[in-house]
Amino acid sequence: MRGWPLGLAAWLLVVAVAQVAGFVAVWRFFVHSEHGQLLDYVAITGNSIGKAHVAGLVHDTLSTISVVSVAAATIAIGFIALARRRVALGVGAVLLIGGSNATTQVFKTLIYRPHLGVDVDRVAAGNSLPSGHTTVAASVAVALVLVVPARTRGPVALGGAIASALVGVATLSAGWHRPSDAVAALLVVGAWAAAASLFILVAQRRHGGVAYGAANRYTTVLLALVSTVLLLGALLALRLTDDVITQAVDDLSRRRLFVAYAGGALGIAGTAGLVVAAVLATAHRVVPRWVPDPGDDGDGPGAHAESPVPLAEQVTVRLPREEPTTQVIAGG
Repeated sequence: MRGWPLGLAAWLLVVAVAQVAGFVAVWRFFVHSEHGQLLDYVAITGNSIGKAHVAGLVHDTLSTISVVSVAAATIAIGFIALARRRVALGVGAVLLIGGSNATTQVFKTLIYRPHLGVDVDRVAAGNSLPSGHTTVAASVAVALVLVVPARTRGPVALGGAIASALVGVATLSAGWHRPSDAVAALLVVGAWAAAASLFILVAQRRHGGVAYGAANRYTTVLLALVSTVLLLGALLALRLTDDVITQAVDDLSRRRLFVAYAGGALGIAGTAGLVVAAVLATAHRVVPRWVPDPGDDGDGPGAHAESPVPLAEQVTVRLPREEPTTQVIAGG
């Protein structure tokens, strides 16, 4: 690619703005309205159903998230980028992880959760949006998607989406966070992923000849479709829960509570999948397979990677010119 990829930059900006808008919508509805607080409350109360069966998995999942693990993951991701001679990519990945987690902690401190008579037992805990554990898992997963080679990006994206969803649902199962907390955390990571991608583009703007890997189309479409189905399931569960939020939670049947909890889990998993799919859709254009050295004259291995003229048509073969001959006829 030569020149400034304006279309890609515009798309990344749109993605970032959309996820910021989604975060604001989640924050305003589930934190500042009684309706939203009630839906969250029913969902987190439903985690008691079958909790004993998943307690071990939930504990093991959440115990992997710590300051030490985040630092180790960040160093490993930076090392992968530098080993591939991608300084801008390494800085962008670290910016993604650091920015996402710093934003989450700042928001958890600054956001005020009004007491509207809902979930009285957790009033003393104050605001819990966004989820810190979910932010850590998702930011590391998305950063890893960016730094790995193109041939492994698809499987890493699938694994990252599953891991992010698992941690988000685990915080709900443990009763640490409401569904909206995990969804908000995922949107924070998504916005920072778009911002980090823009940074990488700007940092590499000076490069002329680059070579890009193939897009992970099948994995991207699979993630997007599965995530859409999960979110549709979450909306259905939300609608069914909305019919009973005027009733006392203690009067709700186990089936109603489980539907609310499952809806929250589906919403978290679907959001995780879409966030990772959005990154995967553009990663092959944000992160080139080959970038020339600063002093390269453009004739490196990727200099003609996107040349619109096929190589066969760029080669001119010069054949020896056949000199005309003069026949001498005796006696002429």
